[in-house]
Amino acid sequence: MTETSGDAVPRHDAAVETVEAVVRRQMAQSLGGRRGMIEAGVPGFGFTICWLLTKDLRLSLILAGSVAVVMLAIRLVQRSTVQYVVNAIVGIGIGWLFIRWAASTGGSESEQALAFFLPGILWSGVYTVVMVCSIVIGWPFIGFMVGSVSGDPTAWHEDKQIVRLCSRLTWLFLAPGAIGVALQGPVYLLGHAGAIHADTAVAVIGVLRLGLGWVLRIASWGAMVWLLARNATPVERREVPDCPPRGP
Repeated sequence: MTETSGDAVPRHDAAVETVEAVVRRQMAQSLGGRRGMIEAGVPGFGFTICWLLTKDLRLSLILAGSVAVVMLAIRLVQRSTVQYVVNAIVGIGIGWLFIRWAASTGGSESEQALAFFLPGILWSGVYTVVMVCSIVIGWPFIGFMVGSVSGDPTAWHEDKQIVRLCSRLTWLFLAPGAIGVALQGPVYLLGHAGAIHADTAVAVIGVLRLGLGWVLRIASWGAMVWLLARNATPVERREVPDCPPRGP
């Protein structure tokens, strides 16, 4: 039984939490589950289909934005997190800026539509490089997910078993984005250079991003779940010692 005195808050023994459980929860929060992935992908899918069918860039942007706003309204009515919808809206806004950039350089409407996808490719490339570097230097990205709940953001690095586990998980986590960049990047460059028609590049990138992209993410998630199900590494929580009272 836990004793209390004065206005002290009762302290209860917390259930032991494992590294694997922490990573599963943090991964679910970062991706938003199936609904979060749908909310992230549907506006871009709408933009792609509308452009290929109508060749109306303004209408395509309005459709993508409208879909995102409707999903945001649903989230607000349900009083659930709007993080993933907001991410999609920000992505549309950045895509619009790249469209304006393409227009300012004299690009055709097809080239402007292609530019809409460039920010996503660049972002995936950047976080892939960052995550690979984190593994190479021995501080894998997933480890900081563990540190975020352990009370010490770097204590996990002292356990080599956890470092190895987090390195493997980070490789799996970055794989979909890295493969996406490896496939979409050359298609964008070919379309931008005129080696293939820009509309063809838009269609191919749309298929790769929405068709193959979701398959890769599901496969990555499944591999991570399998790896996490093999072990149960306890999370060591670090208590911050109380400061001794100061003398007069």
